[in-house]
Formats: sequence, structure tokens, C-alpha cells
Amino acid sequence: MDYKKFSLSDNFIDGYKRKKPPFGFNGLGHLVYMRTYSRLKDDGSNEQWWETVKRVVEGTYNMQKKHIERYDLGWNAWQAQRSAQEMYDRIFNMKFLPPGRGLWAMGTSITEEKGLYAALNNCAFVSTQNLKEDLSKPFTFLMDASMVGVGVGFDTKGAESFVIRGPKTDRGIETYVVPDTREGWVEALRRLLDSYFLGITPVDFDYSKIRDAGEPIKGFGGVSSGHEPLKEVLKLIRDTLDKNIGEPISITTIVDIMNLIGKCVVAGNVRRTAEIVFGDSTSDEYINLKNYKKNPHRETYGWTSNNSIFAELGMDYTDVSERINDNGEPGFAWLDNMREYSRMRNGKDNKDHRVAGGNPCLEQSLESYELCCLVETFPNNHKDLDDYLKTLKYAYLYAKTVTLGKTHWSETNRVMLRNRRIGTSVSGVAQFITEKGLHQLKEWLEVGYDSIQDYDKMYSDWLAVPRSIKTTSVKPSGTVSLLAGSTPGLHYPESRFYIRRIRLSISSPLIKPLQKAGYNIEPAFGSENSTVVVEVPVDVGEGVRTINDVSMWEQVSLAAFMQKYWADNQVSCTVTFDPETEGHQISSALNYFQYQMKGVSFLPKMEFGAYKQMPYEEITEKKYNKMVSELSFLSFRQVKGNEAEVEKFCNNDTCEIDLEAIKETQEVN
Repeated sequence: MDYKKFSLSDNFIDGYKRKKPPFGFNGLGHLVYMRTYSRLKDDGSNEQWWETVKRVVEGTYNMQKKHIERYDLGWNAWQAQRSAQEMYDRIFNMKFLPPGRGLWAMGTSITEEKGLYAALNNCAFVSTQNLKEDLSKPFTFLMDASMVGVGVGFDTKGAESFVIRGPKTDRGIETYVVPDTREGWVEALRRLLDSYFLGITPVDFDYSKIRDAGEPIKGFGGVSSGHEPLKEVLKLIRDTLDKNIGEPISITTIVDIMNLIGKCVVAGNVRRTAEIVFGDSTSDEYINLKNYKKNPHRETYGWTSNNSIFAELGMDYTDVSERINDNGEPGFAWLDNMREYSRMRNGKDNKDHRVAGGNPCLEQSLESYELCCLVETFPNNHKDLDDYLKTLKYAYLYAKTVTLGKTHWSETNRVMLRNRRIGTSVSGVAQFITEKGLHQLKEWLEVGYDSIQDYDKMYSDWLAVPRSIKTTSVKPSGTVSLLAGSTPGLHYPESRFYIRRIRLSISSPLIKPLQKAGYNIEPAFGSENSTVVVEVPVDVGEGVRTINDVSMWEQVSLAAFMQKYWADNQVSCTVTFDPETEGHQISSALNYFQYQMKGVSFLPKMEFGAYKQMPYEEITEKKYNKMVSELSFLSFRQVKGNEAEVEKFCNNDTCEIDLEAIKETQEVN
């Protein structure tokens, strides 16, 4: 019997086709959606919001259906339809949103045909502690995960664990013809590393099978970068290892290889990725990795990772705090707290004793090779607590469903089948506090957390899988919160009125409707021949305090508050501070709050206008009103093709929207 996929009722969907989605911030949310998450359809046009939500919800319930029917647990089609319709409405109205990974990949051939469920997850961590036995595995895992868009954390614990032997040059050379697949790129890296780590036959590479730059990537979306990024990274890693033959693998070499992989993925894949590395606070070698006077060779790729330390409770924070005052690094992760506590208010439970690190934004505690799916809720977009509790049900259910998807890594499956870890997050905290107050936030968080635990018991029993080891977090949000017109996570906005600048390819079909609506567009500084910048005026709302009104101490206090009452995983918090008035207080703040948090990072305040075309530029209310008055209705209905997928058809000579037209528009504005 042919398997019948789950699908939403046509009559139900018809009711949403002409509804206006509640995108936030004067078209910014709509622009970000079209640029980043709207996929190309078979007819050459881009998805509209109602279609993306349909794809995502149907993909989610199809995963449930497959699982229930596989184990003959009893699928109730009527109940599933009713539940899916409620999830659809809450996503459509942006009461909660799946992660960007889910908006892009859920319900596509990536999952439905290829079964590449790893692509639905936000983040991962891999330890090098067993590097002597694992050898190339942590590096290939990071590359593979990064290439499907998963941000990866790693540590340096494998340093000094074995000697880099170097290839045996007397055995001739093996040539590996790299297949035109993600797996082929990863295998090329493995063969190169093994030749150096194991002292076996050296390997050379034939890139002739890899499709040319600009060719479409039909499954994952976007276009090929050609073989150059792979060729470059393999050469640079080879050069790095050649300098260390006969020496124990060092902290620097581990981080160099991981960072070079990150640079390759950013250059060679349509989806961005991120890295974080954790090291020893007492290691001068580690602490100085981003001191490019001492490590000039790292300047071209050191940016690919956030560098944090495994902080010890009770340590002296003076020296590292002085470094933070200069450049904002390192960040801090208290591994003991990550292992011993869920929510801080619950006391020690030691349930996560296997945790080894975290993800790049540090909102998730993770074991080695573990992945996690995050989902974002917006309390301020709800009329009351009951409304929010219903949203939490479906937000939780989306994330829990993703844990049903098997990955292509056995180590990861073993961890995830046991933990079923998810991260139900909250955003718009600053807006909620402004409208309803901190006490009401505390009430919603406490009742909400308890409700999620009830949902986890109920749905884990229904799915016949273990309960999730942890269920809640506070993520920094990235671009997802922009869709909903929400401030990101627990962070306060830079200012009430500001210009948000979004970068687009010069070939993006989004440019024409943006111009027609009156948005200011100009060539991107430093990339004038390939990229443009769109300026969107934003008002975050009356009464919302800005980062200039919130002290460093209050920001850290709010993070501790969220760690106490909501996050059993972690809280991602980047504390913005004034280097002159608050920089000398960082060590004291860390001393006071080290027993209430699991991780934190700090960022020196940067003046608006510090460099050209900053992502945020503070403006007056008068200028904001003037910019808004000059805008007309923005419609992307006729857009054909997203920027990555049309790039191969369009260049500066043939595009309907070219540089000269943009410059002329800029002169008029």
C-alpha cells in the first residue's frame, strides 16, 4: 500500500491565502522572510508566507505520522488535522516560529525524500577529548554538520594527545576523485587528515566531478560555489599540518583546522554556519588565538568562531576581564553549572552530567555529537496567559517532533535517542516587560515551564519515546524574531527608532519591489559590484527602554532571572557595556553571578557610525516618520526566484536592476 502523506484541508488553507501576514517592522520582517526563508517553487516563483507555513506544518505532522504508523501506535487522522490547523494558525500569526532551519528545510525534499533530518536542527557540539581514538572524526563531523547549516561548538581538550606523523611519502600518492556531493567534500577532508594523523599514503585530489560555480543545487537550494573553496581549505589544512609534523597536535592546530573548515563552508554553501570554541582560561596559547600580532596567520579565518573559556567557579576573573574590555572576548561557560543544574531555582539535579559543552550562541548544554532543535515563542504577541500556554503546546510539539528524525551519524543518534533535548525559547522579553511588567513575566514563565513539562509527559507517552532531558532555553534569535516584529531574546534594542540595513545580492529579484515601494537602496561599501544594502526604518515601540538605558548589571541580572525561572538548558546573553564606565566592573559582575548562570559574553558598546553602513543606525523620531511617509505598499507577490537561486542567470550586464539604476535611485532619495 502506498504511503499517504499528511496534508492540511484545502478548505482550511483557502482561508489564509489572502490574509495579510503580521510581518514586523515596516516591511523588514517580510524582506527577511523573502530573502532568507522563502523557497523557489516549481513554477519559478517564490513561496508566499501561507505556503511556507503549510509546507512546514505538513512536514511536521508527516514526521509524526510516519513514526506513529511505523510502530503501529494508532494514528488519528481527524485529531491530527485539528491539531495541525491550530499549529498552522499560531505560526501564521507569529505567536511562535520554528527555527530558521525549520522554515527553510521542513517539508522539503531535504527531509521528505533524502531523510536529512540533521538539517532541521540549529546546533551541535563535538568534543576533541578522545581525539587520540577519534582522530579525524570531530573535524569531519563539524564540516558535515556545518554544510547542512548546523552551528557547531567544539573544545580543545584533545591537544597534546598524539603526535602528527605526516604522510608516508615513500608509498606513492593516492588520488581521490571528489564526488559532487556533501559527502564527497567531507570524505576528502577525512582522507587528508588521516594521511597526516595515521602516517599513511599521502592523498591528492581530483576536483573534475564537482559542478561549476553558479550551477543550481536542486535539493538543498542555492547555487554551487564550484570546487575552489574545497581546494583552498584542503591546501591550507595541508600547509598547517606540514608545519607540525613530528609534534603533538596543539590547541592552535585544532582551532586552525576547525576555523578553516568554517571559512570554507561560509564560502561554499548557500546556508551560513557558526562556530564556538571552548578552551582553558589558564592557557596563554588559547587566550591569544585572536591576538593577531602574535598569530598573524589566523587573521583571515579566526573570525569564524566565538572563543570562550570553561570558567571555573571561584576563579580570578581579573585578567580575562581586561581582555574583554579590549575586544569582547572570551565568553564564559561554567561547565559545572551546566551539568549540575536545570533551572537554577530547582536546585542541583545532576541530570545532565554528561554535558561537555554548548552551541555557538550558548543557549544549549550539549553532549559530544549531540544536536538540538530550538523553537521561538513571542509572549508579547498573546492576549493573555491562556493564549500563551496553548502556543507553548504547539511550539513544544514542533521541537519534539524534530527529535524523531534520525541523523546520518551513529554517535549523534545514540545521544539524541536518549536525551530528546529541545529548546523552547522566548523572545520579545524587553517588549513584554515594558507592557506587562517583570512580575507578570515571572508568572508566565513559571506557569509556562510547568505546562511544557506536562506536555512533554503527555506527548512522550503518545510517541512512546523518552521524556526530554531539558526543554527550555533563551536563544539570541538572529533574524527569526524580525519576522514577528519582536526584540531578540532577552536583549534590549539599540534604540527605539533606527535604520536596519539588510544586504542583498545585486541580482536579487527583491530589489525591484523594494525600489517601487520607496526603500532606500545603495551599493554595499567594499562589495559595490556584487551586493546592495537596503535601509528599513524601525520603531520597536513606545516605552521600550534601549541599551543605553540599561546598565551592564541589569542585563546580567535579567539573564540570571531567565536562567532561574525559565531555561533548564541555558540563556544566551551578550551583555553590552560601556568600556569607560563599566569595563572595570566586569570581574565583579562575574564574581557575583557565577553561581546563577551557565554562560555569558560581553560586548563593548560601539558608537553609531563607527564604520560605514552599520547594521543599525540610530535615528530621530522625526527622521523615522519622514522615511515611513515616503514608503508605499510593499508587495513581493510577483517575485520569481530568490537571490541565491537566480544568481547564475543574472549579472551586472543582464539584470533588470543594475548598479546604475540603484545609484540613480540613491541620488533621487
